[in-house]
Amino acid sequence: MNEIDYLKNKIRDIQDFPKEGVVFKDITPILSDPNAMNKALDLFLKQLKDVKIDKVVGMESRGFFFGTLLAQRLNAGFVPVRKPGKLPFTTLAQTYDLEYGQDKLEIHSDSVKKGENVLIHDDVLATGGTAEAAVKLVEALGGNIIQLNFLIELTFLNGIKKLENHNVFSILKY
Repeated sequence: MNEIDYLKNKIRDIQDFPKEGVVFKDITPILSDPNAMNKALDLFLKQLKDVKIDKVVGMESRGFFFGTLLAQRLNAGFVPVRKPGKLPFTTLAQTYDLEYGQDKLEIHSDSVKKGENVLIHDDVLATGGTAEAAVKLVEALGGNIIQLNFLIELTFLNGIKKLENHNVFSILKY
């Protein structure tokens, strides 16, 4: 079995979570299996060989799991992007659209320096709103976005269209 099939077999579908009609792709079986985590990490790192990454930006909260591991392996700093009021220092905020309404993400204003090479990571690319907000935050700080990584891409939601001007890599596509 190849790495992709191995990882796909680890994803657990949860019906009607977090609300009726949604099929949630649960990544916790991958997180609980060191072999699966290493396979996913290696697939992410293959995409970045010979590229210097200064910062890995991970989105709250599931983007922190692989984001911190990627930062360690790439000898880069880790930058959390969080919901409002969760970061203790001066922040920059970006609003983004949800299916019904809006939400906001924040980043520390000193977390990415102008010209630094940045990898943005999250667990799932769905509608693309969260990723687009993270892109805007990093760009506002002067970061050079090398790539956006996702463990899972829900292709039927077309979130990649919001990231058209960027290099996007997703391991598993549904």
